[in-house]
Amino acid sequence: MLTIEHLTKNYGGFTALNDISLELEPGVYGLLAPNGAGKTTLLKLITTLLYPTSGRILWDGKEIVSMGEDYRAILGYLPQEFGYYPGYTPVKFLRYVAALQCIPKAKAEERITELLKMVGMSEYADRKMKKLSGGMKQRIGIAQAMLADPKILILDEPTAGLDPKERVRFRNLIHSLSQDRIVILSTHIVSDIETIANRIIMIKDHELLCCEAPQKICDRFAGKIYEVPAGKDYHVENGHPVVLSERQQADGTVLRIYSEEAVPNGTPVAPNLEDAFLSIYQEGEEE
Repeated sequence: MLTIEHLTKNYGGFTALNDISLELEPGVYGLLAPNGAGKTTLLKLITTLLYPTSGRILWDGKEIVSMGEDYRAILGYLPQEFGYYPGYTPVKFLRYVAALQCIPKAKAEERITELLKMVGMSEYADRKMKKLSGGMKQRIGIAQAMLADPKILILDEPTAGLDPKERVRFRNLIHSLSQDRIVILSTHIVSDIETIANRIIMIKDHELLCCEAPQKICDRFAGKIYEVPAGKDYHVENGHPVVLSERQQADGTVLRIYSEEAVPNGTPVAPNLEDAFLSIYQEGEEE
C-alpha cells in the first residue's frame, strides 16, 4: 500500500500542495485536475524527484525517502516527455535503460521481447526512435517504465498530443497493466480515465478534493445537468447556470448546462465525468 500522510510542498511563499492524505492500493487511479493544480508536483514527490516540505509518503509502512534504491526498484515512471537518444532503436534504448536499472542481461533480453510484444512494437524494434510517431514513442515509454515489473506505475500526461486511435490503444494498454499494481495516471483529458480508473483523485486549490469512484463523483451532479437548444432561454430566477459545453446535432447546436435549479427549456440528462470536471473547475486554476 502507498500511503500519503499530510503532504505539503512549498516553493518559497507559494504552496503547490497543501495537506494531502491518501491511501492507494492496486488499481488505476486517475489524477484529474486542470493544468497548474499541482498534479506533476504530487507525482514528483511520489517518485522522490522532489521532497516534501512537510508530511511523508510510505510504502508498506516504510518512508520512501529512507528506502532509497529499494523503493525506486518497485517504481516505474513515464514523465510528460521522456528522454531518449534519437539514433537508438527501441531495442537498443530498452537495453540501455535495463543496464541503468542493473537488470541482468539475459533477463533484460527476455523482458524487452515480452514488452515490445505487449505494447505492439515488435515489428518496429529495429527502427530508429526519431522515425517513430508520437504514439509509438509513448508505447516505448510505457515499455521502459515496465522493465522492472514495478509495483507502482506513474504516468504523467501520457496521452497529450496523441491522436484518438492512439489514445484508445493507450487506455486499453493501461487497463491490461493494472493487475496487482498501483497505476497513477495524471491527465486533464477526462475521457482518458473515465472508463478505466477505479478511483479519481481530484485536487482543487492545491488541496485534495476527493478520491472516489467515477460514478460517485458523477452522482453529486444528478439533477443538475441539462441540455438546452442554442438560442433558447436557460436563465433561472436564482443562481447562475453555467454552460459546460456544446455539441452539434442534426437540428442544431445543443448546450450542456449546470444549474442548481430547474432550467427553462432544459432537458435533464445524466451527468458524466466531464460534466463533473467542468462544474468543479468552473474558474480554472493557476500554478
